Amino acid sequence: MEKKAQKEFKMVWMLKSLLASYIVTTLLLLLVTLLLYKFDLDEQKVQIGIMAVYVLSTLAGGFIIGKLVRVRRFLWGLILGVLYFVLLLLISIGVYRTVQGGTNMIISCVLCGAGGMLGGMLS
Repeated sequence: MEKKAQKEFKMVWMLKSLLASYIVTTLLLLLVTLLLYKFDLDEQKVQIGIMAVYVLSTLAGGFIIGKLVRVRRFLWGLILGVLYFVLLLLISIGVYRTVQGGTNMIISCVLCGAGGMLGGMLS
C-alpha cells in the first residue's frame, strides 16, 4: 500500500513540475514575442529563442522535480524533459494535423531531455 501511495505522489509531483515548466514556457514565449515585435528579429534568431525557451523551461521543471523526488534526480529530470517534448508534439499534431520539422524535432527532443536532466542534477 505504501508503494502505491509513493507512486501517486511521484505522479502528482511530475504533473506539478510539468505545469511549472509550461508556465515558464508561457512567460518566456511572451518575452520572445515582445523581442520579436520590438526588434524585428529574423526567423533564425526566433528559432534560437524558442530552443532556449525549451531548455530553460525543462531546466526549471527538472529542478523542481529533483527537489521533490530527491533520488535519481537526473533520471526524473530526463523523464520530465521527454514528457514535456511529447506534450509539445501532441499539441503540434492537434493543431497542425501533421508532424513537421524532422531534424529540428530531434534536436528539440534532445534539448528538452538535456534541460530536464541538467535541472534535476542542479537541484
